[in-house]
Amino acid sequence: MAVPKRKMSRSNTRSRRANWKATPVAVSSCPVCNELKQPHLACPSCGSYNGRQYPDAVRAEHQA
Repeated sequence: MAVPKRKMSRSNTRSRRANWKATPVAVSSCPVCNELKQPHLACPSCGSYNGRQYPDAVRAEHQA
């Protein structure tokens, strides 16, 4: 396993880590209810996906 021979400076370390950015989540609008949803997933508000209805996909917060 390779081991560094010298200590890496702060500026080199920070410039290397500057590219560790999180990408924003892609969203699109639901064709049925026009709410925002992630692509390739059922809509969390109405449960529709690809012209079908999935009632289990509708989120229920804190089911008891």
